[in-house]
Amino acid sequence: MYTVEELNDRLIDLAFSEDIGDGDHTTLCCIPAEAQGRQHLLIKEAGVLAGVRIAKEIFHRFDPALQVEVLIGDGEEVKPGDVAMVVSGSVRSLLQTERLMLNVMQRMSGIATTTRRYVNLLKGTRTRVLDTRKTTPGMRMLEKEAVKIGGGVNHRIGLFDMILLKDNHVDFAGGITAALDRCHAYLKENGLNLKVEIEVRNFAELDEALAHGGADRVMLDNFSVADTRRAVEHVAGRVELESSGGITIDTLRQYAECGVDYISVGALTHSVKSLDMSFKAC
Repeated sequence: MYTVEELNDRLIDLAFSEDIGDGDHTTLCCIPAEAQGRQHLLIKEAGVLAGVRIAKEIFHRFDPALQVEVLIGDGEEVKPGDVAMVVSGSVRSLLQTERLMLNVMQRMSGIATTTRRYVNLLKGTRTRVLDTRKTTPGMRMLEKEAVKIGGGVNHRIGLFDMILLKDNHVDFAGGITAALDRCHAYLKENGLNLKVEIEVRNFAELDEALAHGGADRVMLDNFSVADTRRAVEHVAGRVELESSGGITIDTLRQYAECGVDYISVGALTHSVKSLDMSFKAC
Protein backbone atom coordinates (compact mmCIF):
# COMPACT_ATOMS: atom_id res chain seq x y z
CA MET A 1 0.00 0.00 0.00
CA TYR A 2 1.29 3.44 -0.90
CA THR A 3 1.81 6.26 1.59
CA VAL A 4 -0.03 9.56 1.15
CA GLU A 5 3.19 11.16 -0.08
CA GLU A 6 3.76 8.40 -2.63
CA LEU A 7 0.18 8.69 -3.90
CA ASN A 8 0.58 12.46 -4.28
CA ASP A 9 3.85 11.99 -6.18
CA ARG A 10 2.27 9.44 -8.52
CA LEU A 11 -0.69 11.73 -9.14
CA ILE A 12 1.58 14.69 -9.96
CA ASP A 13 3.73 12.58 -12.29
CA LEU A 14 0.68 11.19 -14.09
CA ALA A 15 -0.88 14.63 -14.41
CA PHE A 16 2.26 16.14 -15.91
CA SER A 17 2.58 13.21 -18.31
CA GLU A 18 -1.05 13.61 -19.32
CA ASP A 19 -0.72 17.37 -19.88
CA ILE A 20 2.79 17.86 -21.25
CA GLY A 21 3.43 14.59 -23.05
CA ASP A 22 6.60 14.85 -25.13
CA GLY A 23 6.83 18.60 -24.56
CA ASP A 24 4.90 21.85 -24.18
CA HIS A 25 5.57 22.95 -27.74
CA THR A 26 3.61 26.19 -27.30
CA THR A 27 5.92 27.36 -24.52
CA LEU A 28 9.08 25.93 -26.04
CA CYS A 29 8.52 27.69 -29.35
CA CYS A 30 8.21 31.22 -27.99
CA ILE A 31 9.83 31.42 -24.54
CA PRO A 32 13.65 31.45 -24.29
CA ALA A 33 15.13 28.89 -21.90
CA GLU A 34 16.80 31.63 -19.84
CA ALA A 35 13.65 33.78 -19.38
CA GLN A 36 12.73 34.54 -15.76
CA GLY A 37 9.42 35.88 -14.46
CA ARG A 38 6.78 36.02 -11.72
CA GLN A 39 3.13 34.99 -11.53
CA HIS A 40 0.57 35.48 -8.79
CA LEU A 41 -2.44 33.39 -7.83
CA LEU A 42 -5.39 35.77 -8.03
CA ILE A 43 -8.63 34.89 -6.23
CA LYS A 44 -11.77 35.72 -8.22
CA GLU A 45 -14.49 34.28 -5.98
CA ALA A 46 -15.21 34.25 -2.23
CA GLY A 47 -14.55 30.96 -0.48
CA VAL A 48 -12.11 28.87 1.54
CA LEU A 49 -8.63 28.36 0.14
CA ALA A 50 -7.28 24.81 -0.06
CA GLY A 51 -4.43 23.14 -1.92
CA VAL A 52 -1.56 25.45 -0.99
CA ARG A 53 0.52 22.57 0.36
CA ILE A 54 0.12 20.42 -2.75
CA ALA A 55 0.63 23.44 -5.03
CA LYS A 56 4.08 23.92 -3.52
CA GLU A 57 4.80 20.23 -4.16
CA ILE A 58 3.70 20.60 -7.78
CA PHE A 59 5.99 23.57 -8.39
CA HIS A 60 9.00 22.06 -6.64
CA ARG A 61 8.59 18.60 -8.16
CA PHE A 62 8.64 20.09 -11.65
CA ASP A 63 11.36 22.68 -10.97
CA PRO A 64 13.06 22.81 -7.55
CA ALA A 65 14.41 26.27 -8.40
CA LEU A 66 10.94 27.88 -8.44
CA GLN A 67 10.43 30.24 -5.50
CA VAL A 68 6.99 30.13 -3.86
CA GLU A 69 5.86 32.93 -1.55
CA VAL A 70 2.64 31.96 0.24
CA LEU A 71 0.51 34.93 1.26
CA ILE A 72 -2.70 33.10 2.26
CA GLY A 73 -2.70 29.63 3.77
CA ASP A 74 -4.92 26.58 3.59
CA GLY A 75 -8.22 27.01 5.42
CA GLU A 76 -8.29 30.80 5.26
CA GLU A 77 -11.29 32.60 3.81
CA VAL A 78 -10.59 34.53 0.62
CA LYS A 79 -12.40 37.13 -1.48
CA PRO A 80 -12.10 38.45 -5.04
CA GLY A 81 -8.89 40.41 -5.53
CA ASP A 82 -6.86 38.55 -2.92
CA VAL A 83 -3.43 37.28 -3.96
CA ALA A 84 -2.78 33.89 -2.40
CA MET A 85 0.79 33.30 -3.57
CA VAL A 86 3.53 34.60 -5.79
CA VAL A 87 5.80 32.23 -7.71
CA SER A 88 9.00 33.29 -9.43
CA GLY A 89 11.63 31.58 -11.58
CA SER A 90 11.83 30.07 -15.04
CA VAL A 91 8.99 31.33 -17.23
CA ARG A 92 8.91 27.97 -19.00
CA SER A 93 8.40 26.21 -15.66
CA LEU A 94 5.71 28.67 -14.59
CA LEU A 95 3.73 28.13 -17.77
CA GLN A 96 4.01 24.34 -17.66
CA THR A 97 2.92 24.03 -14.01
CA GLU A 98 0.11 26.58 -14.21
CA ARG A 99 -2.77 24.35 -15.29
CA LEU A 100 -2.10 21.44 -12.95
CA MET A 101 -1.74 23.77 -9.97
CA LEU A 102 -4.99 25.57 -10.87
CA ASN A 103 -6.92 22.35 -11.49
CA VAL A 104 -5.94 21.02 -8.08
CA MET A 105 -6.35 24.23 -6.10
CA GLN A 106 -9.65 25.21 -7.70
CA ARG A 107 -11.20 21.82 -6.98
CA MET A 108 -9.79 21.53 -3.47
CA SER A 109 -10.91 25.07 -2.66
CA GLY A 110 -14.39 24.30 -3.99
CA ILE A 111 -14.59 21.26 -1.70
CA ALA A 112 -13.28 23.20 1.30
CA THR A 113 -15.75 26.01 0.63
CA THR A 114 -18.70 23.63 0.37
CA THR A 115 -17.60 21.75 3.48
CA ARG A 116 -17.32 24.99 5.46
CA ARG A 117 -20.94 25.81 4.56
CA TYR A 118 -22.09 22.48 5.99
CA VAL A 119 -19.89 22.83 9.07
CA ASN A 120 -21.25 26.31 9.79
CA LEU A 121 -24.81 24.97 9.63
CA LEU A 122 -23.94 22.42 12.34
CA LYS A 123 -22.68 24.96 14.86
CA GLY A 124 -24.24 24.46 18.27
CA THR A 125 -24.93 20.77 17.69
CA ARG A 126 -22.84 17.71 18.51
CA THR A 127 -22.97 16.48 14.91
CA ARG A 128 -19.94 16.33 12.58
CA VAL A 129 -20.12 16.20 8.79
CA LEU A 130 -18.39 13.26 7.07
CA ASP A 131 -17.20 12.82 3.51
CA THR A 132 -17.64 9.60 1.50
CA ARG A 133 -15.81 7.54 -1.15
CA LYS A 134 -17.62 9.48 -3.89
CA THR A 135 -14.41 11.11 -5.03
CA THR A 136 -12.57 11.73 -8.30
CA PRO A 137 -10.47 8.64 -9.14
CA GLY A 138 -6.84 9.33 -8.28
CA MET A 139 -7.62 12.49 -6.32
CA ARG A 140 -9.21 10.97 -3.22
CA MET A 141 -6.41 11.88 -0.82
CA LEU A 142 -6.41 15.50 -1.95
CA GLU A 143 -10.20 15.78 -1.92
CA LYS A 144 -10.38 14.32 1.58
CA GLU A 145 -7.62 16.71 2.65
CA ALA A 146 -9.79 19.55 1.35
CA VAL A 147 -12.72 18.31 3.44
CA LYS A 148 -10.55 18.48 6.56
CA ILE A 149 -9.32 21.95 5.60
CA GLY A 150 -12.97 23.01 5.37
CA GLY A 151 -13.63 21.69 8.88
CA GLY A 152 -15.22 18.35 8.02
CA VAL A 153 -14.23 14.84 9.10
CA ASN A 154 -12.92 12.05 6.91
CA HIS A 155 -14.89 8.83 6.88
CA ARG A 156 -12.84 5.80 5.85
CA ILE A 157 -10.21 6.55 3.23
CA GLY A 158 -10.95 3.41 1.22
CA LEU A 159 -12.02 -0.19 1.54
CA PHE A 160 -8.98 -1.09 3.63
CA ASP A 161 -9.10 1.06 6.78
CA MET A 162 -12.60 0.40 8.12
CA ILE A 163 -15.37 -2.15 7.65
CA LEU A 164 -18.66 -0.69 6.44
CA LEU A 165 -21.33 -3.32 5.93
CA LYS A 166 -23.79 -1.67 3.56
CA ASP A 167 -27.17 -2.90 2.35
CA ASN A 168 -25.75 -5.08 -0.44
CA HIS A 169 -23.25 -6.70 1.94
CA VAL A 170 -26.06 -7.40 4.41
CA ASP A 171 -28.35 -8.86 1.74
CA PHE A 172 -25.68 -11.06 0.15
CA ALA A 173 -24.47 -12.24 3.58
CA GLY A 174 -27.96 -13.24 4.66
CA GLY A 175 -28.93 -10.45 7.06
CA ILE A 176 -27.59 -8.20 9.79
CA THR A 177 -26.58 -10.95 12.23
CA ALA A 178 -24.92 -13.10 9.58
CA ALA A 179 -22.99 -10.13 8.18
CA LEU A 180 -21.69 -9.12 11.61
CA ASP A 181 -20.83 -12.71 12.56
CA ARG A 182 -18.82 -13.18 9.36
CA CYS A 183 -17.19 -9.79 9.82
CA HIS A 184 -15.85 -10.57 13.28
CA ALA A 185 -14.75 -14.05 12.30
CA TYR A 186 -12.79 -12.51 9.43
CA LEU A 187 -11.17 -9.90 11.69
CA LYS A 188 -10.12 -12.56 14.17
CA GLU A 189 -8.78 -14.94 11.53
CA ASN A 190 -6.70 -12.20 9.93
CA GLY A 191 -5.52 -10.46 13.10
CA LEU A 192 -7.13 -7.17 12.09
CA ASN A 193 -8.28 -4.39 14.40
CA LEU A 194 -10.71 -2.32 12.34
CA LYS A 195 -13.73 -0.26 13.32
CA VAL A 196 -17.02 -1.79 12.17
CA GLU A 197 -20.03 0.12 10.89
CA ILE A 198 -23.27 -1.38 9.60
CA GLU A 199 -26.05 0.21 7.59
CA VAL A 200 -29.66 -0.32 8.66
CA ARG A 201 -32.78 0.52 6.69
CA ASN A 202 -35.48 0.19 9.34
CA PHE A 203 -36.03 -0.29 13.04
CA ALA A 204 -36.08 -4.08 12.79
CA GLU A 205 -32.53 -4.03 11.39
CA LEU A 206 -31.50 -1.42 13.97
CA ASP A 207 -32.72 -3.64 16.80
CA GLU A 208 -30.94 -6.65 15.31
CA ALA A 209 -27.67 -4.69 15.10
CA LEU A 210 -28.04 -3.47 18.68
CA ALA A 211 -28.83 -6.98 19.92
CA HIS A 212 -25.71 -8.33 18.22
CA GLY A 213 -23.46 -5.62 19.63
CA GLY A 214 -20.76 -6.10 17.00
CA ALA A 215 -20.84 -2.65 15.43
CA ASP A 216 -19.03 0.47 16.60
CA ARG A 217 -21.33 2.68 14.52
CA VAL A 218 -24.73 2.27 12.89
CA MET A 219 -25.64 4.14 9.72
CA LEU A 220 -29.30 5.14 9.48
CA ASP A 221 -30.00 4.89 5.76
CA ASN A 222 -32.72 7.17 4.38
CA PHE A 223 -34.45 7.59 7.75
CA SER A 224 -36.85 10.53 7.95
CA VAL A 225 -36.16 13.29 10.46
CA ALA A 226 -38.89 11.94 12.74
CA ASP A 227 -37.53 8.38 12.55
CA THR A 228 -34.00 9.63 13.13
CA ARG A 229 -35.09 11.39 16.30
CA ARG A 230 -36.84 8.22 17.44
CA ALA A 231 -33.73 6.12 16.61
CA VAL A 232 -31.46 8.42 18.65
CA GLU A 233 -33.78 8.07 21.64
CA HIS A 234 -34.00 4.31 21.14
CA VAL A 235 -30.22 3.80 20.91
CA ALA A 236 -29.61 6.05 23.94
CA GLY A 237 -25.87 6.34 23.36
CA ARG A 238 -25.14 2.61 23.10
CA VAL A 239 -23.48 3.03 19.71
CA GLU A 240 -22.43 5.90 17.43
CA LEU A 241 -25.08 6.94 14.92
CA GLU A 242 -24.56 8.28 11.41
CA SER A 243 -27.30 9.64 9.17
CA SER A 244 -26.98 9.14 5.44
CA GLY A 245 -29.04 9.25 2.28
CA GLY A 246 -31.04 12.08 0.78
CA ILE A 247 -29.84 14.71 3.24
CA THR A 248 -29.42 18.12 1.65
CA ILE A 249 -28.00 21.38 2.88
CA ASP A 250 -31.60 22.46 3.55
CA THR A 251 -32.37 19.48 5.82
CA LEU A 252 -28.92 19.06 7.38
CA ARG A 253 -29.68 21.07 10.53
CA GLN A 254 -32.90 19.16 11.18
CA TYR A 255 -31.04 15.84 11.20
CA ALA A 256 -28.27 17.25 13.39
CA GLU A 257 -30.80 18.48 15.94
CA CYS A 258 -31.99 14.88 16.32
CA GLY A 259 -28.68 14.19 18.08
CA VAL A 260 -26.82 11.92 15.62
CA ASP A 261 -23.03 11.85 15.91
CA TYR A 262 -22.34 12.17 12.18
CA ILE A 263 -24.00 13.04 8.90
CA SER A 264 -22.28 11.74 5.76
CA VAL A 265 -22.63 13.91 2.65
CA GLY A 266 -21.48 12.71 -0.75
CA ALA A 267 -22.06 16.20 -2.17
CA LEU A 268 -18.93 17.45 -0.39
CA THR A 269 -16.86 15.84 -3.13
CA HIS A 270 -19.00 14.48 -5.96
CA SER A 271 -20.70 17.61 -7.27
CA VAL A 272 -18.89 20.70 -6.02
CA LYS A 273 -18.18 23.81 -8.08
CA SER A 274 -14.51 24.72 -8.33
CA LEU A 275 -13.49 28.06 -6.83
CA ASP A 276 -12.60 30.63 -9.48
CA MET A 277 -8.99 31.81 -9.50
CA SER A 278 -6.26 32.56 -12.06
CA PHE A 279 -2.47 32.51 -12.30
CA LYS A 280 -1.27 35.69 -14.00
CA ALA A 281 2.05 37.30 -14.82
CA CYS A 282 2.93 40.14 -12.46
